[in-house]
Amino acid sequence: MTEIIDLGAEPGAARIAGAVVGESFHALQVSLWTIPPEDDRRALLPGFFALHAAHALTHGEIAATADRTAVAVWFDNRNPPLPPVPGLEEYVGEMKPDYAERFMALGEEMERRHPGTPHHYLALLAVLPGHQGHGLGSLLLERHHRRLDAEGIAAYLEASNVNSRRLYLRHGYEDLGEPLRLPGGPPMFPMWRPPKP
Repeated sequence: MTEIIDLGAEPGAARIAGAVVGESFHALQVSLWTIPPEDDRRALLPGFFALHAAHALTHGEIAATADRTAVAVWFDNRNPPLPPVPGLEEYVGEMKPDYAERFMALGEEMERRHPGTPHHYLALLAVLPGHQGHGLGSLLLERHHRRLDAEGIAAYLEASNVNSRRLYLRHGYEDLGEPLRLPGGPPMFPMWRPPKP
């Protein structure tokens, strides 16, 4: 049986999570849109996601499989809005201008669509290539959902593509409005999960 751990309790948690998410999201259409060249994506995405994971250490939690092949980065957003991610604006500002412009457009659209109702926000759910399709993402979701249901807390996320949207639909999420549209980029799908009795 796969063990789920609180990765946030371990040294280097943000760096580990950033590396897993960077590798897992490397070939996603939204990643290709933000940073088209493969080498630049490989160099920049882990640091970008590590900043988000570090923020979750203060404002949420990071769960992972014990072998670090899958991670979930959650934010407790019961008292919205969350404060900005420290260092993110500077990190993006040091990128090539067209990458920075796309990241800023993505961030602005995600923020614009983010609900103001109290919830937990699943910012990142990632499973390393080669380990996908074996239920690890579902294990991480189910673990957190049990707690949310027990406490009567809703959940929100943006599905990055139709495949992840299908996964989230199976776990009780519903579309929240129209897809999120990026200029010249792929659609993303805001989704909401009410707590289950």
